[in-house]
Order: sequence, then structure tokens, then C-alpha cells
Amino acid sequence: MNLLHLIGSMNPKSGGPCEGIRNAAPEIAKLGINREVVSLDDPDEPFLKDDSFHIEALGPPIGRWRYSAKLVPWLEKNLSRFDFVILSGLWLYPGFALNKTLNKLKQSKSKQDEIKLPKFFIMPHGMLDPYFQKAPSRRIKAIRNYIYWSLIENQLISNADGILFTCESELMLARESFYPYCPKKEINVGYGIQPPPAFKQLMNDLFLEKFPQLKGNNFILYLSRIHEKKGIDLLLKAYNNIQTKKPTTNLPKLVIAGPGIETVYGKKMQKFVREHKLENHVFFSGMLSGNIKWGAFYASDAFILPSHQENFGIAVVEALACGKPVLISNQVNIYKEIETKGGGLVAQDTLGGIRQLLESWVELPVEEKKQMGENAKAVYEESFNIVNSTKKLVEALNK
Repeated sequence: MNLLHLIGSMNPKSGGPCEGIRNAAPEIAKLGINREVVSLDDPDEPFLKDDSFHIEALGPPIGRWRYSAKLVPWLEKNLSRFDFVILSGLWLYPGFALNKTLNKLKQSKSKQDEIKLPKFFIMPHGMLDPYFQKAPSRRIKAIRNYIYWSLIENQLISNADGILFTCESELMLARESFYPYCPKKEINVGYGIQPPPAFKQLMNDLFLEKFPQLKGNNFILYLSRIHEKKGIDLLLKAYNNIQTKKPTTNLPKLVIAGPGIETVYGKKMQKFVREHKLENHVFFSGMLSGNIKWGAFYASDAFILPSHQENFGIAVVEALACGKPVLISNQVNIYKEIETKGGGLVAQDTLGGIRQLLESWVELPVEEKKQMGENAKAVYEESFNIVNSTKKLVEALNK
């Protein structure tokens, strides 16, 4: 089997889709599948040198649409080499280019039957979630999306052989955003991550070297992009509310890790911490990777993600895999799997809900916290193991 993955960027800072491609790489190879990735990154980007699989980087792209004049010619020349194509993500030039190329090749095929066309699937990674059309801060973007849907994306969805979803909640939510929405197939293929590396003292040492003030202190870890969608403002307000009104509460420290601290929103969050004199309680780390990242997971008491919309949440599953309870909002699409099996606590994505998450965690007896950590590990093994999700993906492609 020859598989092509088409994605806008493989930059780790761009979020979950590229991380999912990397997580599945070893299992894809074990199944004897030849997979290539095409992205619109600048070929000189250093992060492209770390992968064991081939990435054809056709950038740098132009603009936020990620246009590249090289993509269509490459697709025209190479698509016939593949049995399947998976487009990761929506609303960008790669989807438009792929649909345009396939339509052109179909017309050619009517004249030359020897042209081989691959089956074409889309993995939207939550980009059809109604949140993006309903959030008050996205009104202009929502109008833009409706126009784009009418002109381009609706045809792309309809032409695909199937839409691949990472969980059942994502599949159901995708039906609410646009009309007409007529995919040929909707398939819940699940999603997974590689098992984390086993704990090593080096991980802890490197983390505490970066944050010596946390030595001997309990802390809750947030690890994701610093973005309005993630609900960090609610987390900080709830944390400050408890700290101010219930100063005797044994509230753990809070580590906020991830890219985006230099953005307008990131600077606003840091200003909030300074203005409310939380510098000795809340720490911004920037993006963590490698041993330091795993050191943060293993050293934490629990993981928190108060997101307003989260399709899957790779960091959530990484925390589960490390045996850490997760404190999440009910807008994280995999919350039901976690809540049902006792791997964490779930609340609404409101100020009251996030305060409830923090207070419930603090009040939980030690033995129950320990049991929740064991449950978290079990949730990962049962629901989000990369071996099972990769096999499910391959089975879906071959049906």
C-alpha cells in the first residue's frame, strides 16, 4: 500500500495534526505501508530534519491560505503513485489544490484509462466543529467560512471517498456546522499516541533546573497552545478567585506551558498574573519538548485543559499515558471516554466550572487521586493506544 499524507505544515508548533502523523509513523511502517508526506513548509526548516519518514516540503507558502505554485504540478506528477491520499485539515490551499488536481485527472482518465487515481479521504481534525461558527469572537471568520464552504469546501467534502474522525463526538458535531453537508462516508477511526518514554531521573532534573522554584511543590500542568480557545483566562480567573477568597486552600502551583506567550493573548495572560500578584504561584514556561516536557508531565499532580473546543487533545492523552489524572472541560471531545472510566474530572467551560475543577481536585482524598491516576493509564491503554488506532485507520481505508 502506498499512502500520501497532505498537510499545510509539519511544524510542531502548528498543533495536533502533524503530531498525529508523527505518532503513527512507526506503526505505519510495521504494517508494511509506504507513506510519504507533502507539506508546504520551507524545505530549510530545521524541524523537518528530525523525522524518519520522507517529507516533501514545497514551501515556503504565501499568505495564511498557504498557497504554493509548486503543489499542483507535484500532485499531477505524483498522485498516480499512491493508493490512498489523506488530507489533514481544511480551509487551506492544499485541499483546493488536491480537489482541483483530482478533477483534472478524472477528466484525463476518460481519455486515457491507464491513469490511476488514488482513493481520497479527509481528516478534518475538528475543523468542522460548530464552535468555530458560533463563537462571538469569530463572527467575521464565520461569515468568511460560509462563503468559502459554498464556493470550495462543500465540493471538497462531497468528492472525498470518506471523512475520517478521531472520535464519535467529532463525527456528530461535524453535522451541525454547514449545509449542505453530504459526505459519502463518515468513519470514526479513533486516534492515538505512542507510549511515553519511561520515567528517568534526568527528566525530573532537567525540569527542576528550568523551574527550581517548583522543587518540593505540588503543581498542576497546562500544556497546549496559549490561545483564547483554550480557556486560559478562565483558568487564571478561577485560580485567582480561590487564592483570594479561600487563601487557606492548599492550592497547587500552576505551570502554563506551550507556544504563544508572545502573542497579544499570551501577553494579556501574563499581565493578569502580574496584576493579581500570582507570580509565586503561576509560571509560564513557553514550549516544552523532549525530556523537559516529559519531566513536567511526570512531576505534575494532574493535567488541566479548560478548552472551549478541543477535537482530541494530544496533550490530554499524553498525560493519561503518564498516569496523570486530567481535569478538562466538557468541550474536549474525548471527555466521555475519560469520565466514564474515571481517568479525570470534567466540568463546564465556564468560570464556575473551572473553579469547580480546581476545588474538586484539591478536596479529593489522596487515595482517590492515586486511583484516578491508575484509571488514567488504563484509559490510555484501552482507548488511545496508537497500535489500535493505526490498524483501525488502515482498515477504514481498505473498506
